[in-house]
Amino acid sequence: MSPPSIPRTPWSGAEGAEAKVEAIEFLGLPAVRKVRPAKTYRPADLDLRLRTGRLRTEVRLLREARRAGVRTPIVLDVDESELVLVLERLPGTPLTEHLSAPEVPAEERERLVGLWGELLGRLHQAGLSHGDLTASNVLWDGHRLSLLDLSLGSKDPSLEERGIDLHLVEEDLNTLTPDAPRLFRVFVDCYARAYRSSPEVLERVREIRGRIRYA
Repeated sequence: MSPPSIPRTPWSGAEGAEAKVEAIEFLGLPAVRKVRPAKTYRPADLDLRLRTGRLRTEVRLLREARRAGVRTPIVLDVDESELVLVLERLPGTPLTEHLSAPEVPAEERERLVGLWGELLGRLHQAGLSHGDLTASNVLWDGHRLSLLDLSLGSKDPSLEERGIDLHLVEEDLNTLTPDAPRLFRVFVDCYARAYRSSPEVLERVREIRGRIRYA
């Protein structure tokens, strides 16, 4: 039986570098099944450790983020033997679509970026990082944002890891809109209001930017 038709999201029949995802029904609920298949180019023992570790990280951080007030999918089922994760299927479309669409008013893009910055600030304030924070891993349902895929994040992240989260946002905005510099300033302002130690992170972002520029 083929998966039900649903609005396009980052997990609608997608296959990424590390996981395959598909829309399913789980105990009558709209859900997403996420599988991490083996990578034959890696030694088998290393591959299993990496895949198992990323599954466990994602489960732990999704739950901790929700407790911190960051909306993430509810974990419905975990099968470590098969490296399968079943998640709540949240409504919405990727934030990428709203930030890159020319028909979206500048004021609306600014509002969404501000909400995104606040979301990351709450995540960092809770002692968590994301690790792959692009707009494609954020959903907008018309009312609120949700954060997806924390498998590359960490608990008690270093200053560098927090800085990388912000740097990835800046780089992503640069690919999405010519208004990226202004929108990133909005992002940073809202992030700083939600995260008390933001000055240190922003200084590290400047260092990261400089290292990349002169690499």
